[in-house]
Amino acid sequence: MDIIFLRELKVTTLIGIYEREKRVPQTLQIDLDIALPNNRACTSDDINDALDYADVAQHLQTVLSEGHFSLMETLAEHIAQIILKDFNATWVKVSVAKLQAIRNCKMVGISIERGQVR
Repeated sequence: MDIIFLRELKVTTLIGIYEREKRVPQTLQIDLDIALPNNRACTSDDINDALDYADVAQHLQTVLSEGHFSLMETLAEHIAQIILKDFNATWVKVSVAKLQAIRNCKMVGISIERGQVR
């Protein structure tokens, strides 16, 4: 199995339970590990056989800019389902972090792992 990864992807979305968080977009940091068990790109050297990670990043930017999430848990689950369904991954690990949400703490967040139900 091959793992494609994206690290420190910055996205802006409305997230949080407080009134200000519902009005003012925040920048989040996302890390992804995406499993591709039959990654033909390793032998074909053909971009058409590869996962387009720029497409993944752009798709997430677009989807997340259009909504509001109360909890990072819900946001992480939403991202996981996008990766599994829209990009045909068999497994994904999603880490989402709010940057400087708590004094004296660089980031707080959640990591989840999800797989396709077969």
